[in-house]
Amino acid sequence: MSSAPLANHGTGYEVVEQEPPEVLGRNLVSAGQLLAGATSFFFVSFLFAYFYLRSLNSNGQWDTVVSDSGKILGHPKASIGWGTAVVACYVVSALLVRLGLADHRAMRRTLWRQKGAAALAIGVVGLVLQVVAWTQESFGPTGGGYASVYFGWTAFLFLFVLGTLLWLEMTLATSLRYRKIASGAPEPGEAAGDRYRSAHDIRDPLSLVRAELVALSFYWTFLAGIAVLTWIILYLI
Repeated sequence: MSSAPLANHGTGYEVVEQEPPEVLGRNLVSAGQLLAGATSFFFVSFLFAYFYLRSLNSNGQWDTVVSDSGKILGHPKASIGWGTAVVACYVVSALLVRLGLADHRAMRRTLWRQKGAAALAIGVVGLVLQVVAWTQESFGPTGGGYASVYFGWTAFLFLFVLGTLLWLEMTLATSLRYRKIASGAPEPGEAAGDRYRSAHDIRDPLSLVRAELVALSFYWTFLAGIAVLTWIILYLI
């Protein structure tokens, strides 16, 4: 029974080159699914905090801001208008990425890039609207249980969306960078950033754009679903 040689500092390029793209493609798709699972566990903590603190309602301060003298200063409730605008941007962006994936599968690469750019722009608009929404609220993160959960939940959702949009930007940039290559593949070593390589480290590296887009579309749709759940709980209930 023989085994392939392991790569180390002295290993020749011929050992690590020409890896089948299907291997990393499957890894990317699985990574997107695992990331979605980890993300769901993260936001479960905010879901638990919301309903636990609401049911506990210590000193009646779940949704009430009280001064040191005991005077009621207000009842914090996030603006449904701002919240709807933010979540709508996230949902539309995720939908455009999914439609872009369909275009990519149908070999309509130009349409995928157009939808990807539009999705990136709309997602960024959603992040900007979220920042503006924070400044428009009449309460701060210390304004009671609801206020604390609201700012914590939306702040971390902001960070997750930002990371997803960076992922989208890198996928789109890769597709744009090699769009003019007639052969469908860059020069040996170019995709790896190493001009001394005699072959690609992954056979047909541009084929991975599809797998990366599949993983990205799955995760972005999942995260948009979390945004919708956030909107229902924080703004409607």
